Amino acid sequence: MGKAERQQKRIAAGWQAVERGDFRLADEIAGNALRKDPSDADFLALRGTSLVHQRRFEEALAPLREVVRKAPAKGIGYLLGHCYLGIGDPKNAEAVLRRETESFPDLVEAGNLLGIALVQQSRHQEALPLFASAIERNPRFAEAYLNLGNALHELGRHEEAILHFRKTLELRPGFLEAYNTLGNAYRALKRHDLAIECYREALRVAPGDAKTHTNLGVALADLGRHDEAIASYEAALSVRPNSANAHYNLGVTLQELKRHGEAIACFEKTIEIDPGHEHAFAALVSSEIETCLWGNLDAHVGEMVRRVKEGSLIVEPFIFLLVSQDLGDQRLVAERHVRKTCAAPSAPERRLPEANRPIRLAYLSANFNNHAMPQLMVGLFEAHDRSRFETTAVSFGKDDRSEIRLRLERSFDRFIDVRARSDAEVSRLLEELEVDIAIDLMGHTDQARPEILARRPAPIQVSYMGYPGPMGAGFIDYILADEFVLPREHQAFYSEKVVTLPDCYLVNDSKRKISERTPTRGELGLPEKGFVFCCFNKNTKIQPLIFSIWARLLTQIPGSVLWLLEDNAGARQNLQREAQARGVDPGRLIFAPRIKTDEHLARHRVADLFLDTLPCNAHTTASDALWAGLPIVTCPGRTFAGRVAGSLLRAVGLPELIAQNLEEYEALALKLATNGQDLKELRAKLAGRRLSAPLFDTDRFRRHVESAYATMQDIRRRGEKPRGFSVEAIE
Repeated sequence: MGKAERQQKRIAAGWQAVERGDFRLADEIAGNALRKDPSDADFLALRGTSLVHQRRFEEALAPLREVVRKAPAKGIGYLLGHCYLGIGDPKNAEAVLRRETESFPDLVEAGNLLGIALVQQSRHQEALPLFASAIERNPRFAEAYLNLGNALHELGRHEEAILHFRKTLELRPGFLEAYNTLGNAYRALKRHDLAIECYREALRVAPGDAKTHTNLGVALADLGRHDEAIASYEAALSVRPNSANAHYNLGVTLQELKRHGEAIACFEKTIEIDPGHEHAFAALVSSEIETCLWGNLDAHVGEMVRRVKEGSLIVEPFIFLLVSQDLGDQRLVAERHVRKTCAAPSAPERRLPEANRPIRLAYLSANFNNHAMPQLMVGLFEAHDRSRFETTAVSFGKDDRSEIRLRLERSFDRFIDVRARSDAEVSRLLEELEVDIAIDLMGHTDQARPEILARRPAPIQVSYMGYPGPMGAGFIDYILADEFVLPREHQAFYSEKVVTLPDCYLVNDSKRKISERTPTRGELGLPEKGFVFCCFNKNTKIQPLIFSIWARLLTQIPGSVLWLLEDNAGARQNLQREAQARGVDPGRLIFAPRIKTDEHLARHRVADLFLDTLPCNAHTTASDALWAGLPIVTCPGRTFAGRVAGSLLRAVGLPELIAQNLEEYEALALKLATNGQDLKELRAKLAGRRLSAPLFDTDRFRRHVESAYATMQDIRRRGEKPRGFSVEAIE
């Protein structure tokens, strides 16, 4: 037997070993040959292929690169591209696979893998024709259908994705990944029951698959079935104790249940397993803020800002508002969040509406129920001039059948519950209704659905009320504000065009009911005598610096107490501990439970002075206090969220309660707490202006906001791009 024949025999034996999975033998054959001739392309290809099958991608790179350089045979570039993807280098994979598909256009697998390389670079649109071509060449290529479905899913085209996932399962029944991706698409369409059915089917195929258990948990959590969700996450962790995503999602569900101590432990475990997790660190900071756990807060906020700027962390923008006074950082956080959550198709072409028909407004919210937002806005909805405006409520939150919900349903021309509809379906609905102006009342708050407006269903789209900061979204044209909350020098940090309303941007309902009965201090757990400082802001808004000022006030006013909202048990315990650390008896912190709105407003009457927070002010809670006759001391911050209470005080005629800095804030609060006459005069002044001040004149606000809407429509009719403008006061 000649040398060439012996070599061919060894090569054949090596490839046979690869085919039957005997990689040890294949490596041995290749290694023996390469020790004699390190440049032998046949054995380099054998070694590289064997290493790829063993997922030893780093080791496979060198032999495969050498083969591609020396003698590029069909399929070697495909394997090299596979290696680059395996080590997380999609750019080099793309370059190799493009050459492979050009040299061997009939190699269907290479085109499919090139599509995956583009997907890994978030170039989903470019990947679509590659997967489609692979399917055209091989109609039974199940993985290509799966990949095409995944790309469509990432582009927000969930209905199309479902068709391809179903085709994948038709070609490969029991394909675990296809069941999971099909479930994910149903989740995106709010078809949670179908998603759960898919995940349960996947678990019948692979009962021990941790990823599927986690997906099932997320779908159950979407439906508020938290106990079942927790059981699913625990099942995932029983299989894979080091599943970062299972720990993270378990933490999110525990957050929903206000079990923040357990949630923090989950997020810490997630970070231990995956230090670069995109969401866990911000979630950890969120639970620390929720529970007033301040030991690491400054360091964690600094780390959060650093990671946001380097692009490695996704932060819920509303959480960031609570700790940030930097408008540039706030916009950056919002922009990254939008890029991550919204896949926006191009805006459709639209005809201008008939000149004489009413302007069609659509207000979008998850909070058309017993929530702070409608308590303030329902009067506006009722007051809209129906000869000039047609109003629609688009509700994607729960129907709690509360009194305010029933009033809301009567206040619109059309009230549509879209909880069961996908973002795409809701967007199409707005197009079908030929809405002129869509007003998003959620922004980046909990239960927001920004992808509805990301699809550009209305020619004019406005941010109002829900989110006091830059949306960072190109699909929002305008934000409603006033000159105090959003002064001219801040407008450069907003992609939205700023519409400046006179008086105050925050609407109020002049028909809000306050219980006629004022409870006694004893009934509320307050001392019968002594000064009562009050802050009914959520505990998340209480920060160490402002709390230290409050503690100093308590020490300087004997017998005084601080009356706070009881938000969660962890916050109560931590605030009591922080008081003790500042030399204040924890018993001087009194916690108020949540009660009916009219009774909550009435209990403000027994407090003496409301102390505002920073970096995020009181918003609805400031309106509550002023409507109930309770003065507020505030200090404006450097962002929209930190300037709201000052705007309200100006609009109610009490600018003297706006301190210019925290030193002045503390001195003003101390002065009012020690000078009963000054405080009495302030309360009398507030009582005298309560019913006549612009702040609580709903119809005056209605005239101003309708003028804003009409100007937006006029700008559109003239074919101009959205631009900022100020609304003149209408007396």
